[in-house]
Amino acid sequence: MNKQCDGASLGIEIRVKGRVQGVGFRPYIWQIAQELDAVGYVLNDSKGVLIRLTQTTDAALFLQLIRDRCPPLAFIESVDTAVYSWQEIPTSFEIIQSQHVEMETQIIPDAATCEECKHELLDEHDRRYRYPFINCTHCGPRFTIISAMPYDRPSTTMAGFPLCDFCLTEYKNPANRRFHAQPVACPVCGPALWLIDQQGGQHTEDALLLAAQAIKQGKIVAMKGLGGFHLVCDAGSDQAVSKLRERKRRLTKPLAVMVPDLAWAGQIAEINEHETAQLVSSAAPIVLVTKKKQYVDYISSQIAPGLVEVGLMLPANPLQHLLAEQLALPVVMTSANAPGYPPAMTNQQALSQLSDIADLFLLNNRPIIQRADDSLIRVNEHNQLEMLRRSRGYVPNAVPVPADFPSVNKILAAGGDLKNSFALGRDKDVIVSQFFGDLEQIEIQQQYLQSLDHFTEVYNWHPEKLALDCHPHYSTRLLIQAHYPEVPVSQVFHHHAHVAACLFEHGWKLSDGKVLALALDGIGVGPNQALWGGEILLADYQECHKLGGLPDYPLPGGDMAAKQPWRILLSHLETFLPAWQEQIGVELFQGKPWQLLLKVIQQKTHAPATSSAGRFFDGVAASLGICFDQINHEGEAACRLESLAWQADTLNLREQLKIPLNKNGYQLDIHGFWLQWFKLNCSTEQKAWLFHDALARAFAKLVLMKSREKNITTIVLTGGVFHNRLLTKLMINYFDDSLNILKPSLFSCGDGGLALGQIAIAAMDNN
Repeated sequence: MNKQCDGASLGIEIRVKGRVQGVGFRPYIWQIAQELDAVGYVLNDSKGVLIRLTQTTDAALFLQLIRDRCPPLAFIESVDTAVYSWQEIPTSFEIIQSQHVEMETQIIPDAATCEECKHELLDEHDRRYRYPFINCTHCGPRFTIISAMPYDRPSTTMAGFPLCDFCLTEYKNPANRRFHAQPVACPVCGPALWLIDQQGGQHTEDALLLAAQAIKQGKIVAMKGLGGFHLVCDAGSDQAVSKLRERKRRLTKPLAVMVPDLAWAGQIAEINEHETAQLVSSAAPIVLVTKKKQYVDYISSQIAPGLVEVGLMLPANPLQHLLAEQLALPVVMTSANAPGYPPAMTNQQALSQLSDIADLFLLNNRPIIQRADDSLIRVNEHNQLEMLRRSRGYVPNAVPVPADFPSVNKILAAGGDLKNSFALGRDKDVIVSQFFGDLEQIEIQQQYLQSLDHFTEVYNWHPEKLALDCHPHYSTRLLIQAHYPEVPVSQVFHHHAHVAACLFEHGWKLSDGKVLALALDGIGVGPNQALWGGEILLADYQECHKLGGLPDYPLPGGDMAAKQPWRILLSHLETFLPAWQEQIGVELFQGKPWQLLLKVIQQKTHAPATSSAGRFFDGVAASLGICFDQINHEGEAACRLESLAWQADTLNLREQLKIPLNKNGYQLDIHGFWLQWFKLNCSTEQKAWLFHDALARAFAKLVLMKSREKNITTIVLTGGVFHNRLLTKLMINYFDDSLNILKPSLFSCGDGGLALGQIAIAAMDNN
């Protein structure tokens, strides 16, 4: 209620920006207002949250409580105040309807089921007992169901589910934790669950029970989640896991395991308090942890073959909690996509694309707008988060622009072709999209463009500059230029983007100057179309110069070499150990067309030169018989080589291996490495460890030398090779304590972080 006043009456206006919509922020402000007897109102608009108070309110205390009692899913970026003139003075404090203006606020990631909802879910006296779509302002879907901003129920996929009287009462009550919880629902008015069995029969009442029984019988269930479908089977059954791998054509790539609780996780893997904190966080990611020796007592050895780590997750949504409670055993929880397709998002896609993989389908009628795969992280030796796949629970959290940075507004970065994410630059931050994977297939490209269109619509945003990788044949480059043919392009070198992404994440300012960077990965285009992958660089946001690193060698057959490690081994031997046929013999390549390939290498036809560190790992792995013929997924050879190294008995290791620097002092001497390699007399595990140690020491020596030469002490470690935990640990141990080491944390050091760096570099064009 308002009352007229003679002339304007002064009050205070508070503008809160950040992650403040969809997290219970307005009811929290209302509760503060009730406590302080404040008068005024609060509303959501597309800039964030706006609060207006009369003079009667203790404004200083109000501002203090805003920060002190922030809701668990909220993040306050800024709080600004101004004088406000009231034309009509209110007599109470109200929450009023959202306003639609230009979009500046942030969308909230989906959040794992909170403790209060979990309690209600399993409380037989609660009206939402065993309801698989329970949620509140502290948990549930956000990003995956939003169609427009501001975030209100009509702008979500819940618009088609009118609230019953009971839910509406909760929704309208500011004292209730479901006040304006947009996905709120119950069995009376909300989405429903049903099961399609192998005969095509539909079951509703006992859908979850039947699904659990089928899983215990070794069957595969396709289950609709928050941001897509999962394929679920008994993780302890070799037969079930083998069947899933065969049907999905996922021969060796590791599978994620959902455990019922932390006790189960502790039986399978070594888990410390920092890893536990990530498992139980609101993001609820898959966490890579070290297997215990007796892990095979609980899960199949086929879950992550040849690896020392396994990806574990806890239930992240109510349906998963109910399934875990019903089964009380670990299950495989992997993305439900047919080979070459993105994960299914609709019931029809699941039924048509997964019919040859899944035995049963656990479906619901809540639509998914945005794909969100399970995020994948690791906690490193320094107890810091290391992002491997950034998606559900983290997207679309924004990254603030460093203090003295030029505008990144209206810049669209396309990302890379592998492990893709795109990014949108706004006035004061950058929004990086969810993970799309590899963009080889047209269906994934279509999903990428559909998601991009959705982002631009929701954020009321249109690009004025495109930041694209320099590779002339990248799918992202071709797609985005065709999508926005009139928008000017800024071309960005691949490894420069890696470095810039790390700097941007860490808030590195322009005035902070240049850094030295080790950029180690598979392949990326550098100046003059050179294929880099093993460089030490002198860089800032504007410039990137190669100072040294690995020497070039041919890739016989181009992309085929990345899939068949024996080709890399042959290339390395011919390039760096010319007398290899006499020294070690040709038996190693028996049954392979090595002589034909040798001509390709010697004539340098269909064999582009590269300095790739990632392919170097492949060649070394092949020399030990690891993935010699073929890799089944990207990085397999390197991951298995690292896992082998972790198992080495280093206490009784008497052999030594060194990779010297060439006489010029800026390249690693790979000739010297191979001379020593075939003379080593130790176990395969010890050889694998020696390789990691020698490479780490050589690069550390090169970095220290260049650090003294350039008088630069900040070192960036980036590129997908730095997902290798052992190499990173050994290298940092060899560094001088005076060095300031920066490594990506919130974003992948692989290609998943490229888009962030592309935007940073493109912003410098006009600077």
